[in-house]
Amino acid sequence: GSGQAPIGFDEKLGGSIPLNASFTAEDGRKLVLGDLVTRPTIFVIAYYRCKSECNSLMVGMAHALRDLSGEPGKDWQVISVSVNPDEIPKDAQDKQAMALASIEKPFPRDAWPFLTGDKANIDLLVDAVGMDYRKNGEDYDHPLGAIVVSPKGVIVRYMYGVDFLPVDLSMSVMEASAGLVRPTVAKMLRFCMSYDPNSRRFGFNVLRISGIVITIVVGGFVLYLTLSGGRKRRPEGKGGER
Repeated sequence: GSGQAPIGFDEKLGGSIPLNASFTAEDGRKLVLGDLVTRPTIFVIAYYRCKSECNSLMVGMAHALRDLSGEPGKDWQVISVSVNPDEIPKDAQDKQAMALASIEKPFPRDAWPFLTGDKANIDLLVDAVGMDYRKNGEDYDHPLGAIVVSPKGVIVRYMYGVDFLPVDLSMSVMEASAGLVRPTVAKMLRFCMSYDPNSRRFGFNVLRISGIVITIVVGGFVLYLTLSGGRKRRPEGKGGER
């Protein structure tokens, strides 16, 4: 809605995730995050009934995990958490099956649990990592990325977007293992946003904004060439220099 702050990540590097926050795993087990976070952990926070970019996020992570060095479930793990408190373990199971299939090689199920929880516990985690999300009808708008934490639950790295390089993830896992906090370099945010398919307003706005930006860039370049060309041709009055 209008007047609301834009969604995104307000990075909390060096802060801690709430290890006492309670969730339910895809197999129905009740647990707290501290039960799981005992090794370098990559958090993927989205929601499971999403028909939009969340799937790209899960698949992007799955593809990166194919070539991630180390042993999953031992040297590192991934944890997905849903921001939708209405989702149940069945939703988590469905999304987990899709994600694990996308890895396209054997992968231990317990190295990538999919959690659901109530709004109070979701917000404990989301607030701790500085991620905004917003309910939008039946859907949720949220930024896309991953958050890497140390075995003690300290936030060490943010990775934005849906495409993750295995070498970058491997470096993040090594840093997490050592507890090294690394500032984010690439901050190109992508979002999972719902929009009215009848008006196609969101897609139209993206195209229109892209067009405006391109026009400004091209216009500025043409103006620069014109001005710089004019300066070079302007006679200085010193011995007829060209």
